[in-house]
Amino acid sequence: MDNATTYREAVREAIRKAMREDERVFLMGEDVGRYGGCYAVSMGLLDEFGEERIIDAPLSESGFTGAGIGAAMNGMRPIVEIMTVNFSLLALDQIVNNAATLLHMSGGQFNVPLVIRMATGGGKQLGAQHSHSLEGWFAHVPGLKVLTPATAQDAYDMVGLALADPDPVLIFENALLYNAKGSLDVEATPLPIGKAFVAKEGKDVSVLTYGISLFKALDAAQSLAKDGIDAEVIDLRSLRPLDDETIMNSVKKTRKVLIVDEGWKSGSVSAEIMARINEQAFYELDAPMERVCTVEVPLPYAKHLEDAALPQVDKIVAMAKKVMGES
Repeated sequence: MDNATTYREAVREAIRKAMREDERVFLMGEDVGRYGGCYAVSMGLLDEFGEERIIDAPLSESGFTGAGIGAAMNGMRPIVEIMTVNFSLLALDQIVNNAATLLHMSGGQFNVPLVIRMATGGGKQLGAQHSHSLEGWFAHVPGLKVLTPATAQDAYDMVGLALADPDPVLIFENALLYNAKGSLDVEATPLPIGKAFVAKEGKDVSVLTYGISLFKALDAAQSLAKDGIDAEVIDLRSLRPLDDETIMNSVKKTRKVLIVDEGWKSGSVSAEIMARINEQAFYELDAPMERVCTVEVPLPYAKHLEDAALPQVDKIVAMAKKVMGES
């Protein structure tokens, strides 16, 4: 694999590798078989693995997510694909009340090694029922792990890491990233779940982000550099668990913080990170923390309104300058 590898191809290859190596692994979801997946991630897998392992499920997220939980409890390694994060709300009871709790409620007797993948994020003009970033909701729930791969490498690595985990793992794939290209080394040792990555070193301000906002933050850092501001960009990669150590080390280094989060502000991942920094590194700060989030509206369909609602590079640049004390 090389720089021509798309995010979509990276996910597909990770699933293919896992299914070739472990007959317990199967993929289940809406249109994952003959149609090749709503975002073409599973294209070609039905021909290779057949209908018993690439399962086209009915339009019932609660039903097939529950079936995945049952299969996981009985020794299988299911990958459940939910078409979009908004539709995961139809399976919320299964995910939150069953998958996340069964290990605890069984006194440690029953693990649920379930992987749930879903598309997330706006910017595609798909309307308010297909465009929200709700990964922060799931990051609130003990018993779940929440991963947000931004790069082709992480998109590949995180499938394998999630399948190896004994507990339920949710992978949120921003739909705008599927066509994005990046380098992929299938032999590389993956960063573990719960470990953030310093995507760009800097000394003036820490920009903490995840998913597609990573690339907006990196573009903003380039723009800021022209004005003499050296931004450090942290790819959180995992929202539960959060990597407090990497976050606090960056805060102590730059002493200024900006968080970019495609979720809404209220009750968000950004709010949680701000709270943790206040608890663990408040006296390291030289300025109030700031954040750029999605405007608190249902995501509009109209392109100009959707773009205005989402975090964008110019907003990140402006807020970083505010943190730095510049108008």
